[in-house]
Amino acid sequence: MADKRVVLAYSGGLDSTLIAILLREHYKFDEVVGVCLDVGQGDEEIALAKERAEKLAIDLRLIDAKEEFVKEMVHRCIKANGSWEGYPMGTSMTRILVGMKAAKIAVEEGIEYLAHGCTGKGNDQFRIETAAKYVAPHLQIIAPVRELNLTRDQEEEMLRKYGIDPTKRAKGKIGGDVNLWSHSIGSGQFTDLKTQCPDEEYYWVKPLSEAPDKPRDLTITFKNGVPVEVDGIKDPVKMIIDLNYIVGEYGIGKIDILEDGMIGFKSREIYEAPAATVLLAAHADLEHLTLTREQLMFKRIVDLQWSYLVYNAQWLHPLRKDLDAFIDSTQKYVNGTITVRLEKGFFRIIERDSPDSLFAPEIRSLRATGFDQRDATGAVKIFTLPFQLYAKKGR
Repeated sequence: MADKRVVLAYSGGLDSTLIAILLREHYKFDEVVGVCLDVGQGDEEIALAKERAEKLAIDLRLIDAKEEFVKEMVHRCIKANGSWEGYPMGTSMTRILVGMKAAKIAVEEGIEYLAHGCTGKGNDQFRIETAAKYVAPHLQIIAPVRELNLTRDQEEEMLRKYGIDPTKRAKGKIGGDVNLWSHSIGSGQFTDLKTQCPDEEYYWVKPLSEAPDKPRDLTITFKNGVPVEVDGIKDPVKMIIDLNYIVGEYGIGKIDILEDGMIGFKSREIYEAPAATVLLAAHADLEHLTLTREQLMFKRIVDLQWSYLVYNAQWLHPLRKDLDAFIDSTQKYVNGTITVRLEKGFFRIIERDSPDSLFAPEIRSLRATGFDQRDATGAVKIFTLPFQLYAKKGR
C-alpha cells in the first residue's frame, strides 16, 4: 500500500493511537488522515488527542459535532425513551456519526481506505463500518486490532516501544469512551461480577459522601418531546453538559448492568449518564400525562424496537426512520414542564404541568360529580358476560 493515504477514525485513545503507528509500520501507508469528532468528551480529552496526533504526525481533522449529535441523535433518543437494558446508548450513536464523517472526508479527498481501532469482540466495529459503507460503499476497511488479533496487553506493550505511555489518560486510569450523553467506563474490562468501579473513574457522578445535603429543584420544559429549557438554559448542548455536573453532584447517574452485546455474549458494563437519567425519566413521565393509554402501550413496543436498532448498529436502517415517523407523530402532544427534585443519591418528580394534559380530576375524582355513576351499570354487566361463559365452560 505504498504511496497511499488512509483515513483513520481517531479519538486519541489507546487503540486509535496504536493504529496510527501500525498503518505506517505494518500496512505501509504514507499518510494518515485522522478524523476526530468533538461530541462533548471535554477539553482534556481533545487536548490529549491533539498532543498524540502531533507526536505521530497525523494529519488531524477535528470536527465540532456536538450540536449535530444533540439535535439529530440525542433528541431522537429522548423522544424514543431510548435505552438498551438501562444504557442510554451514547457511544452507540456517536460511532455512527464518526463512521459517516470519516467516510465523507475520504470521499471528498479521494482516499480509498478507512481504518479504525475497534476490536473484533465488540460492537463498535459494526457501527463504524455500517456507517462508512452507507456513505461510501467502495471504501476498503482496515481494522488492525481485529486483523492482527491483538490483545490489550499487546497493544500497551507496542505503544511503550514507540515511546507512548498507554496509561496516560485525560482522566481516570481505566479508560473508555465519553461523550455528552454517556460515559462508558472500561468497556469489557470488568471481568467479574463483584468488583466495584472506583469513584475516581467517574467524571460527573460524585460519591454520596460528597453530595450536598440540601436538595435542588430542576425545572425542565419540553416542546414536542424535546427539552428546550432547563433552569433558564436554552442552548441544547450546554443544557446537557451542565446537567451532567448538576445531577452528578448529587451522586445520581451511575449504571452497572449486564449487557447483551451484538455478538451474543453478556458483558458487565459500567456507565455514568446523569443528564440522560433525569431527562429520560422526565420525558417518560410527561408522555404519561399527555398520551392516551393505547398510545403509550404501542409506543413502548416502538421504543423497544428503536433502541434495539440503535444499539445494534442499525441507526441507518429504513425501519429506524419509519419508527421515528410514528414517534414524531406522538410527540406533538408532549409539551409542558416537569419539576425534578435532586436529593442525595436519588431524584423524584414533584410537579407536572402541560397544556396537553389528559389528567381530568373534574371527571375522575371521587369528590366530583363528573358523570352519573349509574350510567356505568350496563357497561359493567356487559363486561362480565364473557367471564360468566368462561366459568360455565370450565375455563
